Amino acid sequence: MKSTDLKRKKRSAGGDSKGAARNTASGIRGRRKSLDQAALAFGRPKNKTSKTMLKSTSPEMARLFYSPEAQAVKKEICAVGWKLWMRSYVDGNGGNISCRIGENAVICTPTLLSKVDLKPEDLCLVDLEGNQLAGDLPRTSEAFLHLEIYKNVPEARAVVHCHPPHATAYAITGCIPPSPIIPEFDVFVGRVAITPYETPGTKKFAETVIPFVRNHNTILLGNHGIVCWADSPTHAEWYAENLETYCWTLLISKQLDVPFARIPFEKEQDLLAIKKRLGLPDARFSMKKYTRSDRSEDSGKIALTPLGAKRK
Repeated sequence: MKSTDLKRKKRSAGGDSKGAARNTASGIRGRRKSLDQAALAFGRPKNKTSKTMLKSTSPEMARLFYSPEAQAVKKEICAVGWKLWMRSYVDGNGGNISCRIGENAVICTPTLLSKVDLKPEDLCLVDLEGNQLAGDLPRTSEAFLHLEIYKNVPEARAVVHCHPPHATAYAITGCIPPSPIIPEFDVFVGRVAITPYETPGTKKFAETVIPFVRNHNTILLGNHGIVCWADSPTHAEWYAENLETYCWTLLISKQLDVPFARIPFEKEQDLLAIKKRLGLPDARFSMKKYTRSDRSEDSGKIALTPLGAKRK
């Protein structure tokens, strides 16, 4: 090949790479503009600095956000986001994930971004009051839900909120699934609670979990979806899987037109003993003495009215 041809080819390649860079930069600017508009819509000021660390962020927080431990957490959150999307537990930009990495530091997902598209550099850092300390994109509008759980459950290190269809079917009908029926579900999740509806993203919405979150690691959010907490993002996502599969199985069993069989009360005690050894929460542990009479008598029904609630 002649030297003139080589020069022409290099100029062409250089032009292509510069054009691609311009297109990428334009796409990022457009993405940030739309997310800034979303931030304003949710009542949060848009980030006025182009740097990842905000001007008010302390050096300690900056080091924490870019530490190897935080980088590992970011990758895990992205992996969990991919699993949620692949399982159809989220759609559009729905759902959010967080992980507490310090006494007053939480990494969370941004608003208006599909969980399948998450990258470590997309994630945000917030304090326990919801103030954003780091991240180019505005934090999730439902951060307060996560933060309320961290404030009320010191052992919670991660929170996953999503909308799996079969579990959400219970959430929109004001019902809870019966238990104990399947041992794995009863050990890792067990009885679930359901909150009253409040507008998502508000502090009132976040506060609906307070009466339940100490005794339940998985909660149905009225007319909305579910939220789970655990010691890691991966384990919180597992609980979402446990609940969704359980609700799905109950709905399938209804098609057989035969009442399901409950685990006998004596065997239920064995499951509670396993649960206690694992350090998992359960509302039955808070009872002075859990007896056979505390079990629901709605045998065969796959949708129960929560305790203290009345059917309309």
